[in-house]
Parts: sequence; C-alpha cells; structure tokens
Amino acid sequence: MKRLTIAAIVIAALAGAGVAVARNVDGGAQSATAVNATFTATSVKSADTQTCTTSTGKTIASTKATYTGTASGSPDLTGAATVAARSTIDTTDGIGVVNGTLKIGKTEAHFSAVYDHGAIAGTASGHAATPRVQLLANVSATFGTTTGFTGGKIGGTSGGSAVELGPGGCGETKTPQKTVQANGAITAVTAASITVGHLTCSVPTSLAVTVAMSYPLGTRVQIRCSNVGGVKTLVTIDGKKH
Repeated sequence: MKRLTIAAIVIAALAGAGVAVARNVDGGAQSATAVNATFTATSVKSADTQTCTTSTGKTIASTKATYTGTASGSPDLTGAATVAARSTIDTTDGIGVVNGTLKIGKTEAHFSAVYDHGAIAGTASGHAATPRVQLLANVSATFGTTTGFTGGKIGGTSGGSAVELGPGGCGETKTPQKTVQANGAITAVTAASITVGHLTCSVPTSLAVTVAMSYPLGTRVQIRCSNVGGVKTLVTIDGKKH
C-alpha cells in the first residue's frame, strides 16, 4: 500500500475544492441568494476502513461509508440527507480530510473538508433542487467514522455562508415612453413651448429655431410629443412652414 502524508492529502483535497468552486462560479453574471440549513446523518452503512502506518510511525485510517439522516432549512436544503463520504485521518495526531457527496432531496453537492480532532470544516459545490440553480456553501459538522455527522451546518455560521447562484444578470433599465399627438392650429408658441388644441409640449433645443422661425401662431400643424423625464416634449412637428 502506498504511504501518503497528511500534508499531501490536504493539499490535493483543497486544490480539488478550488477547481469545483471555479467551475461553478465561472460563467458570467448571476443572481445570488443566501441559503442555510442544519443536518444530521448518523445512520451508518457500507462502512469499509483500511489502515496503514507511515514511515514516521503515524497511523492512517481511510474509511468509505454512507451516512443518512435529515436536513432542515432553506427549501432546497430540507429533506432526507445522504452523505457518501471518504475520510483519510491521521489517528495519531487527530487530523485529516473528509470528502464526498452530500444529497438533500434533489440537491446534490460535492464537498471537501479538513478534519481536526472530531470536527470538519470545508466547502461544498453542486446543484440545487431548483432547476438551473447552483449551490456554493461553507460546510461544518462534528464527525466520526462510526458515528457519522452531527451538528452539521450549511452556511448560516460565523465561519461562512452559503449561496444559490441562479441565472440572471445586469441590463439597462428602459423607461417606456408614452407618445401623444394633436392636430390643429397653434394657439400658443414660444421658444420653450408650443400648444396645439389642449396639448402643450416643451420645445427641445434641437427644435427651438425651427419652431420659432417656421411655425408662427395660428399655423395648422400636427405635433407629436413624448414623455421625457416626466415632461411632455416635442418630438416632431409637421405643417405648412412659413
């Protein structure tokens, strides 16, 4: 059996977690929603443990097992919980790593965590039960190979949060413009405004000279105005020019 040091195992696990996080976050603008849950998975089945001794006399125990229980919290994180975990622990010094897959209903996430004297802390990334929504979370729990996971937390702690990343992005907000028009004789006109019938519109600088020089009082015209910043503003004017 190959002898691996705990340091090498920890580095590999954290590197793998980094790749998973990058793959889930990459992909452009998204919406983010905070989520959290607690979980317990203490029913143990299909446990298999192998041990070896390192060149420095440390005992390494590698365990594969499935742990089941329940989770409660945000909608995508509530329901039956199943943790398929592999732990590699230096039982001499009480440190190691635990990684695997956490399933809660249709939510599924791969996690990698550091083990330190009965407690784990790490990250999980995967997909939520809600379609097209990804999950990225800090995960912690008390863990034992024969007792499973107790006091488990997904986000919602001082040690870190959890978010669901959904489709979305930032776009330009457009204000709909309401257009009104009037036909008839000009009943009032200045460099700043024009009135036809019951419609009075502000005259923008771009049309001020045209209105003042070509459309005197009494001229029959058709005007069209749009709401600009809450003010009816002249857009076009048609009629017989003077």
